[in-house]
Amino acid sequence: LRIPFGKGVCGAAASQRKTQLVPDVHAFPGHIACSSTTKSEIVVPVMTPAGDLVAVLDVDSNRPDAFREASDLRHLERICSMLGRRPWTTGLSVA
Repeated sequence: LRIPFGKGVCGAAASQRKTQLVPDVHAFPGHIACSSTTKSEIVVPVMTPAGDLVAVLDVDSNRPDAFREASDLRHLERICSMLGRRPWTTGLSVA
């Protein structure tokens, strides 16, 4: 699925290259609903050591405020860091 950079939570994570922790998706400007039951979301960019964006990891929850910065964010960022260190071939480009 391709979402334009800067659009929705995934696009914000991609364009800012920063994890987006959203306790209430309905309060996020421009949120793109993949499911009508989603209440909260965390999106983590996957980047190479050189800083190239190769993907985003998008985790949704049907519960509001389901993710914690001290645990969920840290662990997901660690996983994405490991993913970013593997060899990637990508056709993504930032305009």
